[in-house]
Amino acid sequence: MQKKPNILILMVDQLSGQFFKDGPADFLHAPNLKKLAKESVRFNNAYCASPLCSPARASFMTGNLPSITGVYDNAAEFSSTQPTFAHSLRALGYRTILSGKMHFVGADQLHGYEERMTTDIYPADFGWTPVWDRPEERVDWWYHNLGSVTGAGVAATSNQLEYDDEVAYNAKLKLHQLARRADDKPFCLTVSFTHPHDPYVTRQKYWDLYDGVDLPELDVEAMAYEDQDTHSQRLYQAVDYLNFSPTEKNIQDARRAYFGNISYLDEKIGEILEALADGNFEDDTIICFCADHGDMLGERGLWYKMSFFEGSMRVPMMFHAPKQFAAKAYEEPASILDLAPTLIDLAGGAEKHRVSAHGHSLVNSLRSQLPPSHTVIGEYVGEGSIDPMLMIRDGDWKFNYCEVDKPQLFNLHDDPTELKNLAESKEHQNKVDEFTKLVHQRWNVGQFREEVLQSQRQRHLVYEGLRNGDFQPWDYQPMKDGTARYMRNHLDLNVLEAHARYPRESS
Repeated sequence: MQKKPNILILMVDQLSGQFFKDGPADFLHAPNLKKLAKESVRFNNAYCASPLCSPARASFMTGNLPSITGVYDNAAEFSSTQPTFAHSLRALGYRTILSGKMHFVGADQLHGYEERMTTDIYPADFGWTPVWDRPEERVDWWYHNLGSVTGAGVAATSNQLEYDDEVAYNAKLKLHQLARRADDKPFCLTVSFTHPHDPYVTRQKYWDLYDGVDLPELDVEAMAYEDQDTHSQRLYQAVDYLNFSPTEKNIQDARRAYFGNISYLDEKIGEILEALADGNFEDDTIICFCADHGDMLGERGLWYKMSFFEGSMRVPMMFHAPKQFAAKAYEEPASILDLAPTLIDLAGGAEKHRVSAHGHSLVNSLRSQLPPSHTVIGEYVGEGSIDPMLMIRDGDWKFNYCEVDKPQLFNLHDDPTELKNLAESKEHQNKVDEFTKLVHQRWNVGQFREEVLQSQRQRHLVYEGLRNGDFQPWDYQPMKDGTARYMRNHLDLNVLEAHARYPRESS
């Protein structure tokens, strides 16, 4: 029986696919990712399912949109009853391991992972719940603000750098441990970084890599508030734009630090790939590189995510297994929703292991020349929204629908910067009607709205209660058994040393 392939998932946070149009852009110092991309099957028009961390990651795990997972925002519980690809892979005989961020909210911090090597960088409780009942209210203590732009630059360390250092260390440690294990059970190791997510702060060595480099300028300069569409106006308010005045230097520094952190990630990924090779895993491991969502990075004056514009929605996505898949690139749209069914198929899953309602397996695209041919859909009901926002990408067309906003229709082939809203043109009214009909076939918008509101109201009440009295956190506590590490007197030193060495000492 043929051994199932190992799977290594390298996930990063808030990395815009705009800088990975066919692998990393030329100006990026990212030699490891450039080599990986050159040998990979690349999906150059891949989209996130929802442009916010928790909803995007629940969709990554399940292949389902937020309207199915119930993970509407960064404080919505991810129910333990929902099957993930990690559950399916375990059922198929895999050892499933997570090092890093997944932003699970709720008491279940594993969701099918057998082992989790780090805590999360973000809280697991209901404290970041939006308030649609009071749409004018801005929750200052946790909402994004533009301070990460005005404060961009260099630092020796930061909360985020400390976290990703730990993520990479534990990932390498686990690969070394897996190389020395007694069994040959296949593994799925997910390594999930928080960079290049804001704050836009990088270490000096990565900042210096871009000294004198001709960095890309903004495709669309900042727009005045009154010139923005209504959702972008809400995002301006959400990031407290009236109390910050980013200078041109602030904007350039934020973008340079962001690119510096891509180089930081590239170095960490290179270390992990070296550990993979040290364990002799290269030939039988499928590597998937992806991001949860993108970053507007100053385009149109918008920062972070929370938008259906390309900078926020587009993500890099590629699969590396040169012994199995010939390197190629597809321009047809694909989605992060497709990852779960693809991974399960690659592991040899049967029908009962399928978890996805919205994703499509990309195995035929990996193994042959068949491009993805499905419509890509997205949802957003997190901070900065006040009603369900829905997106459809079909061929060159992108349609954005929200019942409190005017519809948006873009032809991305003719208008890649999304400056011409064709929904305002009588010439394209039939296309708008066609997409609107499709929206109502796919979604019960009124029901979706009520489910989000009910979830928000329940969580606010629960959180108010849980904050009183003794606080019992849900945040993951990594378990380390110090009595079984390194040298201990209840262990045979000769056996311990022999088993801890890889490759084994030849007799």
